[in-house]
Amino acid sequence: MDWLPTVVLALILLRLGAQLALEALNRAEGRRHAARPPGLAGIMDEPTYAKSAGYTQAKSRFASFELVYDAAVLAVLLFSGVLPWLWARFDTLAPGAAWSGALFLAGTGVLLSLPGLPLGWWVQFRLEEKFGFNQSTLRLWIADQVKSALLGLAIGFPLAWALLALVRQVGPHWWVWGFALLFGFQLLMIVLYPKLILPLFNKLSPLPAGELRARLLALGERTGFRAQTIEVMDGSKRSGHSNAFFTGFGRFRRIVLFDTLMAQLAPEELEAVLAHEIGHYKLGHIPRFLVLTAGLQLGAFAAVAWLAQAPWFNTAFGLPAGVLAPAFLLFGLLGGLVTFWFSPLGHWLSRRHEYQADAFAKNALGTAAPMTGALRKLAQKNLSNLTPHPLYSTVYYSHPTILERLRALG
Repeated sequence: MDWLPTVVLALILLRLGAQLALEALNRAEGRRHAARPPGLAGIMDEPTYAKSAGYTQAKSRFASFELVYDAAVLAVLLFSGVLPWLWARFDTLAPGAAWSGALFLAGTGVLLSLPGLPLGWWVQFRLEEKFGFNQSTLRLWIADQVKSALLGLAIGFPLAWALLALVRQVGPHWWVWGFALLFGFQLLMIVLYPKLILPLFNKLSPLPAGELRARLLALGERTGFRAQTIEVMDGSKRSGHSNAFFTGFGRFRRIVLFDTLMAQLAPEELEAVLAHEIGHYKLGHIPRFLVLTAGLQLGAFAAVAWLAQAPWFNTAFGLPAGVLAPAFLLFGLLGGLVTFWFSPLGHWLSRRHEYQADAFAKNALGTAAPMTGALRKLAQKNLSNLTPHPLYSTVYYSHPTILERLRALG
């Protein structure tokens, strides 16, 4: 349909304009607070605040360039004829076969990651290096890219093959079964990821016996949360940034602490961080997130099923009408043009959950001091932006700002 490429191009430009405006607003807000506001003296000293402001400005300038670059790459993919050319090459291997369609999806997915490699290199070895965060080597970075590409093919190809083959077996309501296949696979990966995928990139070691392990296990017992193991991940071999997370569910739950986090926080502050993460489980945030994800994925499958049958969708971009594999790819490429405008709703819900998890940690420890101490240290060590523009944080932040969290904790 002649009008569809015009609408898509307009959506690309509209989203790009909004994103660039938000970055400009955030940079202007940073310049307005170039001198540390008096109320932030308890969070960062003046040299750290100045470095944090510089980091924010540098990231935003690069983000603006990356947004233009990504929009240009997307426009070239959609309007240059490269997608029909790729489809012809893959489909020729076995015309109409599920496996050739799956190879088109997985192979094109890997190829589409190539334009972003120079930008990823610049972020790691220029921007992050400048501000003292990069710990990786070029050899390790290249190995990561190769492993990620191979995993994308090894996982994406059989999954896409199974999905496309399923369509021929179950009839017009294939999208319900396709959703069940994908969502079931995602649940399985929650369990398998820490055992099969994560060790390909990082070394995981059991947390040694001692005060910290005893403190964290006691917290788990006290809050009714038991994990299979507590592990330490060597995140410091790539970055100075810190993190902690859970993987798995039920009796397969694991607590993973970055070694950088352990070096930055005192035992009681690590206990507060863990209590915060436990709060997400105990307050039902994880099941709610899974239900919301399932609903959105089911809607996405229904949309793909409708678009694949529409005679105007694939053909608007030079791809064959009524063929499912190209429809999946186009939906993946175009979906972000719509979901961007709804992302503040998801981030609002995420921020609400973060407040609740902070309150859970405060109650579990009987005081807010360890949690507020952890937040202050993490803001310092990660050079967090303490003065983002309110509109920018509303659109992009999945966590409240540190000032908002400290106020809520009292």
